[in-house]
Amino acid sequence: MNGLIISVSGLRGVVGDSLTPVVTARYVTAFAKYLHSAQAESGLPNAGLRPLVIVGRDGRGSGILLQRVVVASLEASGCDCLIADVAATPTIGVLVRDRSAAGAIQITASHNPPPYNGMKLFDATGRVVGAATGTAIKDFYENGDSVWRGVDEIGSADVVDDPHAPHLNSVLATVDVAAIAAKNYRVLLDSNHGSGAALGMRLLVKLGCKVVVIGAEPDGKFDHVPEPTAENLQTIAARVAKEKCDVGFCQDPDADRLALIDASGRYVGEEFTLALCVQRALANPETRGSIVINGATSGMSERLAAAAGVIAYRSAVGEANVADKMIASKASYGGEGNGGPIDPRVGYVRDSFVGMAQVLALMTEQNLPLASLVDALPKLAIHKSKATVDAAVLPAAMMRIAERFADAKADFSDGLRLAWADRWLLIRGSNTEPIVRLIAEAETEAQAKQMCEEAADCIQVSSSLTKG
Repeated sequence: MNGLIISVSGLRGVVGDSLTPVVTARYVTAFAKYLHSAQAESGLPNAGLRPLVIVGRDGRGSGILLQRVVVASLEASGCDCLIADVAATPTIGVLVRDRSAAGAIQITASHNPPPYNGMKLFDATGRVVGAATGTAIKDFYENGDSVWRGVDEIGSADVVDDPHAPHLNSVLATVDVAAIAAKNYRVLLDSNHGSGAALGMRLLVKLGCKVVVIGAEPDGKFDHVPEPTAENLQTIAARVAKEKCDVGFCQDPDADRLALIDASGRYVGEEFTLALCVQRALANPETRGSIVINGATSGMSERLAAAAGVIAYRSAVGEANVADKMIASKASYGGEGNGGPIDPRVGYVRDSFVGMAQVLALMTEQNLPLASLVDALPKLAIHKSKATVDAAVLPAAMMRIAERFADAKADFSDGLRLAWADRWLLIRGSNTEPIVRLIAEAETEAQAKQMCEEAADCIQVSSSLTKG
């Protein structure tokens, strides 16, 4: 699918096809219009000044071209720019706050294949924009609203000398650096030619690690399929064992997700990244408190919270929704099960560097290898599948599924989520395809698979009745 996909937090498409310089400029000026409006309405001392915008990119080859278009469009829209160049997505969020910027644009397509690129938007708090803001910007884009400025009002651009330092210092402040360094861990870092190596290597060296780095050059020439799944990381997993590393850290291209590999070369995965970080947070008085995870995240973190006597909230799927819920509930920690811990002390952005530092800290504090920490977590199994369904049939199908599982607690706020004390099932329609995604978690793989199959049967029956 080459079509342009616009969400509440940004957009992505195929470069030269659905994502062109014209589309990029139009979207950037829509964001600029929002920034001008928000700054004018703020009543703050900078209300009459040009909005300051951070611009970064994830290392893809097309990012250099798009960065030129983004910067020129911002300048032409009366915004000043600070160019971070290649930097991780969470680094951009930290920079927004460090430089008191009005917002930021990160040029990234996350884990999508090389032909793709896109933009992720940040607001003045340093977090990915929420639904209301994203909808307003999307409306500006679709209406063709622009704020092109005359020669006396165009903005300027400058380069950030060291975009990584504020983020590095924030992450280091969450752990005992000396204690970790005393362990002399040997660590493999797989940045896969994305944006994660520059800060990742600095962080791990500061933590006293001996680092084996793969894919350090941020040129977007991925050594393997960029999403850090078990299938895509088989070669990396074998390398962790061969190099006799204590742990393998695998990032996605914009470095907001982190998958783990233990010393034996076993793929631990992304769900465990968040669970281990939550476990450490709940053991620390400074961060012990309520947590937020999304509706598709493993219940491991939920069970850890229950054991610690704190509340675990569930948000709608999506980083912005998790951040919204964390802020509203004043949660101490949160994140998504795709390897994205969110530590408010660093920022309300999924953060692979937080994951690396805090997993090493947990290994140090517990004096245990990664494998032992993972094996001690609650044992749960997730099964994922999908079913074809026409959008018109979906509401009836959802109701049929809810009736089929009448003993569950039903939540229709983000598709349909059915929850029991020991398992859950999530059904969400796709925004881009005529399908629904089914995700279930239970004590065993067989139970989780059965729930997905029963839900798929209900969808099939609803489709048949509609056709009949």
